[in-house]
Amino acid sequence: MQRTEFSQTLQSNMALSPVETPKVEEKVSSEHYEWSQWVLNAPDPPTTWHKLKGSVSNTISQYREMCSSLRTRNGPKILLSFLGGIFPILHWAPNYSPTKFRNDLLAGLTIASLCIPQSIGYATLAKLDPEYGLYTSVVPPLMYALMGSSREIAIGPVAVVSLLLSSMIEKLTDPAIDPNGYRKLVFTATFFAGIFQAAFGVFRLGFLVDFVSHAAIVGFMGGAAIIIGLQQLKGLFGINHFTNKTDIISVMKSVWESVHHPWNPRNFVLGCSFFIFILVTRFLGKRNKKLFWLPAISPLLSVLLSTLIVFLTRADKSGVNIVRHIKGGLNPSSINQIELNTPHIGALAKTGLFVAAVALTESVAVGRSFASMKGYHLDGNKEMVSLGFMNIIGCMSSCYVATGSFSRTVVNFTAGCETLASNIVMATVVIISLQCLTKLLYFTPTAILASIILSALPGLIDINEAYKIWKVDKLDFLACVGAFFGVIFASVELGLLVAVAISFTKIIWISIGAGTETLGRLPGTDLFCDVQQYPMAVKTPGVVIIRVKSALLCFSNANSVRERILKWITREDAKGKIEGTTGSIVQLVILDTSNLVSIDTSGIASLEELRKSLVSSGKQLAIANPRWQVIYKLKATNFVARIGGRVFLTIGEAIDCNLDF
Repeated sequence: MQRTEFSQTLQSNMALSPVETPKVEEKVSSEHYEWSQWVLNAPDPPTTWHKLKGSVSNTISQYREMCSSLRTRNGPKILLSFLGGIFPILHWAPNYSPTKFRNDLLAGLTIASLCIPQSIGYATLAKLDPEYGLYTSVVPPLMYALMGSSREIAIGPVAVVSLLLSSMIEKLTDPAIDPNGYRKLVFTATFFAGIFQAAFGVFRLGFLVDFVSHAAIVGFMGGAAIIIGLQQLKGLFGINHFTNKTDIISVMKSVWESVHHPWNPRNFVLGCSFFIFILVTRFLGKRNKKLFWLPAISPLLSVLLSTLIVFLTRADKSGVNIVRHIKGGLNPSSINQIELNTPHIGALAKTGLFVAAVALTESVAVGRSFASMKGYHLDGNKEMVSLGFMNIIGCMSSCYVATGSFSRTVVNFTAGCETLASNIVMATVVIISLQCLTKLLYFTPTAILASIILSALPGLIDINEAYKIWKVDKLDFLACVGAFFGVIFASVELGLLVAVAISFTKIIWISIGAGTETLGRLPGTDLFCDVQQYPMAVKTPGVVIIRVKSALLCFSNANSVRERILKWITREDAKGKIEGTTGSIVQLVILDTSNLVSIDTSGIASLEELRKSLVSSGKQLAIANPRWQVIYKLKATNFVARIGGRVFLTIGEAIDCNLDF
């Protein structure tokens, strides 16, 4: 077909409706024509309203099927299946064996020995009385054992969440001046955290947590670990006057000022001695796998031995700071302490959202890691629901935010746990401790609690992972560094905000900077690939094949994509003229849209401008392999008719149909 005939065909097709397709010349095979019809005559894709309506309809129909099945003979089985989806314990409990119980009993006792001293220490980190850490190790683990789906996660208070709560809530109420008011705000923030976590799971919004990228979490955890460690200098040195701020400058200033005040070196000697003891037992446990129980029980041994030493020597009268009274008994009700009419309700909701995101990220990441090692799938949305209801019930029974602990989960896994019964064993041991052992902890030195927290921090600082992030993606490393320095030099919540902001900036940068790539045919194949990645790829004379890298052609990147295409074509024309070719070397531009998932009005407008620029210079535009939403919108705006119906299933088809100029 001559060039003038091609132009006449184009002009005749301009008047066609968007659903009509131009007749293909006789030289075009019927096979190619049929393929084009598949693309152009596809049914309309479902709208957002239809998708929402279908989702609601499916949910209602499932509920109706369940209700109707309950009236039949299979009703009890359907009910059991429905309850099993909410309470996974109903699935594994009937097959529970004495062998599994023996393994879970050993694992539960092991993590309880680690949980008790850590819980007391983390409660002080959250600026709460020690018993609230123990309370948080009772109800949440029991609730998770009923609703959780991970077999290895050990539930309880964790260092980062404790620090995040205290750093945000003490801005509203000073725990030293008004401990009761502060505690009420903590329970209220825990309630909001549980609501957000459950909502994320129920409405399948778990993807929102993914906006806190892996790199941001690495930096956030590292910065929080350093801040937590610096906060423990108060207990380790026995400093009485210490700052409530969490940034490194304020903490180091407080430590420096304490040097000029009297302080008792016995606290430091006692704390460092048992800190070294814990590190030595951890080293022995790594060298000999059979001694895995030694580093697990070393914190509890440290508490017992140091308490005995202080009691026998009456070192508390010589300046050694001790825990003093720990309230015993079962978890008291705290429903009346949840204040939803407080003027700080907005700040508490924000705190709950922050804490919920951090707790979910840590717990789901830990759970998925061990689930992959055991070879089973962990549903993130179900985990969010279980963690949410766990914290909602927990805040009503004197607990603050609990989540999956990495250190205790590792111990639980190493100890050979089989099911979540290990959490039940751990909670039972903590209940016994609350009933019988709290009076014995009166003389526990605070320096020991500081050393226990310090010993758990190295696992939060992952230098090797930060180095890998640096090697793989510099923007990810920027998010990691931003979170790290934000936590250290500003505050914990600001560090997290910086990390999220950098992650969003990265997404916007990638969207705006969506590039294009020129394609060529790999020799001996029908594959078209990037000529820069595959230098052996052969370009088709007179044809430029360009693929948009982005999944969305929208207002943020449409103009840059159009300009890149035009600049590339201009360079190709200039190159052809230098080589002695008369006229334009490029006659056809094929736009491969296989990557495009959707396009907006700005994207369509940019394609229209591209078409006009090409036509004015004697070139034609063709579209290859458009997705469902893309071709629907191109037809709806008459763009298909304006390019003469040159929409093809593959790049090869586009070349075969249009090279007969």
